[in-house]
Amino acid sequence: MVRNFFKNISDYFMVDIAMDLGTANTLIYIKNRGIVLNEPSVVAVSKNGAGFSKVEEVGLEAKKMYGRTHNKLQTIRPMKDGVIADFEITNKMIKYFIEKVLKNYRFIKPRMVVGIPTCITQVEKKAVIDAATMAGVREVFLVEEPMAAAIGVGIPVHKAEGNMVVDIGGGTTDVAVTSLSAIAYGESIRVAGDEMDEAILRYMRLQHHLSIGIFEAERAKIQIGSAYPVKPKLTTEVRGLNIKTGIPTSLTISDEEIREAIKEPVAAVITVLMRALEKTPPELSADIYSNGIYLTGGGALLRGLDKLIEEATNLKTFVPNDPLTTIVKGVGIVLDNFDEMRKVCIN
Repeated sequence: MVRNFFKNISDYFMVDIAMDLGTANTLIYIKNRGIVLNEPSVVAVSKNGAGFSKVEEVGLEAKKMYGRTHNKLQTIRPMKDGVIADFEITNKMIKYFIEKVLKNYRFIKPRMVVGIPTCITQVEKKAVIDAATMAGVREVFLVEEPMAAAIGVGIPVHKAEGNMVVDIGGGTTDVAVTSLSAIAYGESIRVAGDEMDEAILRYMRLQHHLSIGIFEAERAKIQIGSAYPVKPKLTTEVRGLNIKTGIPTSLTISDEEIREAIKEPVAAVITVLMRALEKTPPELSADIYSNGIYLTGGGALLRGLDKLIEEATNLKTFVPNDPLTTIVKGVGIVLDNFDEMRKVCIN
């Protein structure tokens, strides 16, 4: 009874958090409270004599400023290809988000579980840990994103059974086969949602002589993007600068054009998936044949991608109801059941 009393007191003062530190968005889960933050991984900083240092806005408000700033203000996406590209700004972003969600627990240093891509190096892993520690976290544990995604969609990862997860985020596509609380085979490429946006941007410039912003390309992808022909046909208006006349203009494009624009990044995703299937041991391959493929991350929302994968592999492909939150739900489950699920952490 006394032990339970002290445990309850300890639980009250300890606020542990789980984070999906993504290239496009950062999501935070707090134990017993669920997902409490979902913001773009964008930071707006002002310029002083020593350079850009003072944080003006973070998240959604900073994203609204992207590409619209003056020479004394800059918007930065500190995460690139799933890893930290700007350590100092990432540290400030993490600190801002932690303070935002723990504003009522200012003197508490939380424990944190973070989802990371499978392809990152030891140096990049250390950068994540160091950034979180400098932001006030007392202890950091890392979980590979496809493992977190598998847990998030409800796969029993502790069983001796193979399950394949394809997580398409903003910066990376991770393909993994999970079994016995570990990744039996995994592969990752730095081609994902951001590369699709860049492909749309290049297509508009080459085919229509229209220079558009990266978030305008992202909007077009979300509104009408597809990996497989859809009915009825979709169209949207895109706005930008005519590079021939130098005059702002707009034009209407179709889903067929977006499909043409992103065919190379989509083909790269299919290629890494097929390679992973080829390298998976036979026993696990038999399980995947029975269980199918789970598609998660923002890329899972691309219309017809599941159908394209089914056509290429002859395997059932499943998309969860909310693929954008599967990783943070997974690391949240690890956090809530830390003693029994600590084995899925890699550090």
